[in-house]
Amino acid sequence: MGEEIEYSHFRQNDYARFRKHLTDETAILRDWFTRRQLSSRAPVAGYELEAWLIDNRQQPCPHNEAFLKHARNPLLSPELAKFNVELNVPPQTLGGSVLRDFNHSLLQLWSQCEQHAEQLGCNILGIGILPTLKNQDLTLDNISTLDRYRALNEQVLRLRKGRAIPLNIVGNQHLQTEHRDVMLEAAATSLQIHIQTPQHLAKRYYNAAIVLSAPMVAVSSNSPFLFGKQLWEETRIPVFEQSVPTGGFEDAADGPIQRVGFGMDYARESIFECFTENLEHYPVMLPVEYQEPVENLRHLRLHNGTIWRWNRPLIGFDEDGKPHVRIEHRVCASGPSVEDNIANIAFFYGLAHFYATLIEPPEDELSFTQSKHNFYRAAQHGINAQAEWLEGARMKIQKLVLDRLLIESETGLRKLDIDETAIQHYLGIIEQRMLTAQTGSAWQRIFAQTHQNDMSILTRTYLHNQRDNQPVHSWDFTAR
Repeated sequence: MGEEIEYSHFRQNDYARFRKHLTDETAILRDWFTRRQLSSRAPVAGYELEAWLIDNRQQPCPHNEAFLKHARNPLLSPELAKFNVELNVPPQTLGGSVLRDFNHSLLQLWSQCEQHAEQLGCNILGIGILPTLKNQDLTLDNISTLDRYRALNEQVLRLRKGRAIPLNIVGNQHLQTEHRDVMLEAAATSLQIHIQTPQHLAKRYYNAAIVLSAPMVAVSSNSPFLFGKQLWEETRIPVFEQSVPTGGFEDAADGPIQRVGFGMDYARESIFECFTENLEHYPVMLPVEYQEPVENLRHLRLHNGTIWRWNRPLIGFDEDGKPHVRIEHRVCASGPSVEDNIANIAFFYGLAHFYATLIEPPEDELSFTQSKHNFYRAAQHGINAQAEWLEGARMKIQKLVLDRLLIESETGLRKLDIDETAIQHYLGIIEQRMLTAQTGSAWQRIFAQTHQNDMSILTRTYLHNQRDNQPVHSWDFTAR
């Protein structure tokens, strides 16, 4: 879904043609996997960071088109809502100075975005869910003007046979509402961490990302509020899952196969199993026809882009045209600071490499069901959630991180030959976040309690602190 499509209205035979292309391209990908023709290049790192545009009253500022036109930067792109944008960085080999380079690039790009936003009377804000967001902000009046988003909205409603989209989240408070469009998805912005892997390790990295989803969503939690109600520590998770409520074939919208979710299992023999699932279980949503060589896999890649696993396998191509596999780890919220984002990235890369290269695969000991339960408990309760772990361990995620995962991430980063100073700096941020028990969500909750749940003051103070670029564990609760 990251690229524009040509769209007016789809006809019934468009779906049949697309499915024929999808079947052919899936067969080609199967052959590449069988013949081991995908890239064996060393791991490559990358990420995408979604952000909000807000005005000086801390309300959504629906001017991403003008913002992007003013910026004229290929590293910036629109998101579903007119008040959201996405920041990207060029991918780099996962080693050496990559963390410092990512930090430098993001600081520079963020500063440019602040300047462009200011000239439009807006501010840019990195946060999972905007605390001042109102239900009435999420209407088609605020959908971005790209064909792919209009098509996505129409096709989701088609698959739901016109039924409204309900939102029902039970957390510290209860939120229940419904929408007639997919704009609920725009409430949730994230940090999406990419890792391109050599083919022979793709299954291991994919499964490791699934195992690690619980601690990652807890450590990075930054979305406790929606429409003024305190819900989950990472409310993005149920919001996104419920905003595109379409399932597999046979009208399975309410069944176990969902387009947004944790997936159905680990990869057992190969990560190619995910693409078999895509073909066999998910109806075509956007039947765009490309006049390109079948080896470009354009239809397969577009179809995969309409299935939002929290850990999503992607197929891409190196500069020399060699196909590659990468994993998109989608569980982290955006923000609170550049330092926090890079720390989350560092923590994940170290852990992913550590667990993907263990002699005994962790997925052989921790069942998929256990990993899935860990994830949803962590999304709801954050670092206070109880997690089942290896060797039969069961403990709060906060303790798991401090006693075990920080050491394992450090080991993984060293195996990747990451700069030692960067390792100590960024993992030190994670350690302090755990020692103080102050994640982004924890800071927001305590600040709101201290200031009579005034979401405008909370957002203004959050923006002030974010501009200082100090990690969230060091933020106090003084209103700015």
